[in-house]
Amino acid sequence: MRLVILDSYDKASEWAAKYVRNRILEFNPGPDRYFTLGLPTGLCRSPKLIIFINIIILFNYHLLLFNSRYALLSGIGPDGHIAFNEPGSSLVSRTRVKTLAQDTIIANSRFFGGDISKVPTMALTVGVGTVMDAREVMIIITGAHKSFALYKAIEEGISHMWTVSAFQQHPRTIFVCDEDATLELRVKTVKYFKGLMYVHNKLVEDSEDYQEVKRQKKK
Repeated sequence: MRLVILDSYDKASEWAAKYVRNRILEFNPGPDRYFTLGLPTGLCRSPKLIIFINIIILFNYHLLLFNSRYALLSGIGPDGHIAFNEPGSSLVSRTRVKTLAQDTIIANSRFFGGDISKVPTMALTVGVGTVMDAREVMIIITGAHKSFALYKAIEEGISHMWTVSAFQQHPRTIFVCDEDATLELRVKTVKYFKGLMYVHNKLVEDSEDYQEVKRQKKK
């Protein structure tokens, strides 16, 4: 498990985008070789995560059952839920219909003009176990209002009441956060992971292939 701490939301978004870009280039997708990337609704729409793409399959992980090479998670709730796997969800759950908590309904009312009565009370979502099947998982947590969720995800044990904590057991999980999200973490924890940033930053350096792409675009 890695924890990458950046100064701001913008820098965290940029780091995440560059990391995914490099993973795609390293994979070297082609007509019969697909890099499958699962994205939550918010990130599918976010200009912060526009990345260089050759051949790639993207889809909304809230809606589909998938065998993904890479799952990119955002929209982590302050209560530590991922997708619509809210507190109390099974950590081995699969894609299923899920009843939404009132807080989730209120949070999603922004997509319905603020009218709570128009928000569905149930949703089809991937399960925690489904996402755990991905070869790599990136979880983006930003903002002071999600700092307790990050604390539960990083510093405490695995619990079905904080479904994001399950990813402590995934072999390739990267948590990306901004400074505000670290407010509940121990000083020693923050200091330790910041001390590894020289290693983490190497993961987002422009590769030779990407530099060549940029040179070709300038011609």
